[in-house]
Amino acid sequence: MIRIATRRSPLAKWQANHVAGLLRAGEPGLDVRLHELVTKGDKILDVALARVGGKGLFVKEIEDALLAGDAEIAVHSMKDLPAVLAEGLVVGAVPVREDPRDALCSPKHQTWDRLPRGGTVGTSSLRRAAQLKALRPDLHIEVIRGNVETRLRKASEGLDAVVLAYAGLRRLGLAEHATQVFSPEEMLPAVAQGALALEARASDAATLARLAPLDHPETRHRVEAERGLLRRLEGGCQVPIAAHATVAGGQVTLRALVASLDGARVVRGERTGPVAGASALGEALGEELLSRGAAEILKELEGTAEPVPH
Repeated sequence: MIRIATRRSPLAKWQANHVAGLLRAGEPGLDVRLHELVTKGDKILDVALARVGGKGLFVKEIEDALLAGDAEIAVHSMKDLPAVLAEGLVVGAVPVREDPRDALCSPKHQTWDRLPRGGTVGTSSLRRAAQLKALRPDLHIEVIRGNVETRLRKASEGLDAVVLAYAGLRRLGLAEHATQVFSPEEMLPAVAQGALALEARASDAATLARLAPLDHPETRHRVEAERGLLRRLEGGCQVPIAAHATVAGGQVTLRALVASLDGARVVRGERTGPVAGASALGEALGEELLSRGAAEILKELEGTAEPVPH
C-alpha cells in the first residue's frame, strides 16, 4: 500500500489523485490511498500569506506526516515548496509540467487593458500584484484567499477581475473562466508554477524507485533553474520574485525578475546555459539580479510582510 499525503483542497486532491493514477498505470493493482491533511495555510484564510509565514504554510504538516511514517509520498504544488527541503526528504519525481502562465478571469472586462481606470483586481500573490501594478499603476489590488472556486466567484461579485494560475484552472476543468492568459512578457510566472513535486523520505529506496519513472527530465531542468534562482535570492511569498525557464537543444534559458511591492521598480535578467548546470545557472542569475538592484529591493522588504499597497 502507498499512502499519499495531500491537502484537502479540490486542486490538491486532484493533483494527488493524478499521481495515484500514474502510479497505478505503472503498477496495475497497486493499492494507493490519500492521507488528507489540513495545513496552517488552509486554516488562515483572512490574512495575506506574506503576513503569516509564506511558503511553509502549505507544506509543514504534510512533510511531518512523511517524516512520521504516516505516508510514503507527498504531492505538492512545487511553487509551495521552500527553496530548501526538510532534512531527510527529497523530491523523488517531477512529472510533466502544466502550463505555468497566469490567467486573468474577468467576465465583465475580459482583458487587463480593458479594465476600468482605478479598477480592483484580486490576487493572493505579491508577485502578480507587483507585475499588475507595473502594467497598470492605476489598478487597486485586493488580497483574496480561498480555493480556486471561491476566488473565481469574487470576479463576479464586486471585483473587476482576479488573477489565478492557469494550471489550476486547467486541472480543475475550469479553463473557460480564463478570459486572458498572460504571456511571460506581460507577467512572469511564479518559480515552478504548474509543476508538481513528489516528495519522499530519502531513506525509502522502494518508494523512490516507484517514483523514478514519473520524473520528466525537461520539467526537472526547468524547475531546477528556477529554484536555483529562488535559493540564491532567499525569497518567499513575501517578495515579488518571478522566473520562467525553457529548454531547447540541451540548453536552458531562464528569465527572472525581482520587483518592489508597488511595481515601480523591476529588475529583470536572462541567462542561457547547458541543462546539466540548470541549478547553478539559476543561482548565477540570482547573483546578477542582486548586483543590479535586487539586493536593495530585498533589503527594503526584509522583515516586512504587508500586503501590496492599494
